[in-house]
Amino acid sequence: MNERQLIDGCKKGNRLAQKELYDKYSRKMMGVCMRYFNDKETARDVLQEGFVKLFLNINSFLEEGPFEAWMRKIFVNSALEHLRRVDILKEAASLDNVTEQSSAPSSPLDDLREQELLKMVQNLPTGFRTVFNLFAIEGYSHKEIAEMLGITESTSRSQYTRARQLLQKRIKEEDLKIKKR
Repeated sequence: MNERQLIDGCKKGNRLAQKELYDKYSRKMMGVCMRYFNDKETARDVLQEGFVKLFLNINSFLEEGPFEAWMRKIFVNSALEHLRRVDILKEAASLDNVTEQSSAPSSPLDDLREQELLKMVQNLPTGFRTVFNLFAIEGYSHKEIAEMLGITESTSRSQYTRARQLLQKRIKEEDLKIKKR
């Protein structure tokens, strides 16, 4: 089935279409979930929650944009809801008064494989990782992130800046390890 047929089948509650849609997109959406959690079990739980929400709300997809973008938003929101449920994002609120520092020059990303970089992002503290993913990968503004997470814009900016700085430090460390080999 093509994407249009899958969507129509899912809107009609067709289990075969739902399974095919899951098979087609589950790996990609698991990648979205893994960006927010460094624990595969938690990411799998959020993946399942996301698909349940997708199938329950597929009739609200009005085809005003790409289906995959609509779907990705469901999974990002599922990840954020999970983080809120377990109250992990509260640590972000204590950083309101942190001043932003200028970022260091870019690091040699060419030597890093995608999986190594993903692991570095996954190992960021939860608040840093969440804001980094929302801003750098999903493309939300700091104002939108602040509203989504219930934090201030300055906290969002400082979390992002600190995440970048920490990633740059880890990339440099990894680069040094590669050069020593």
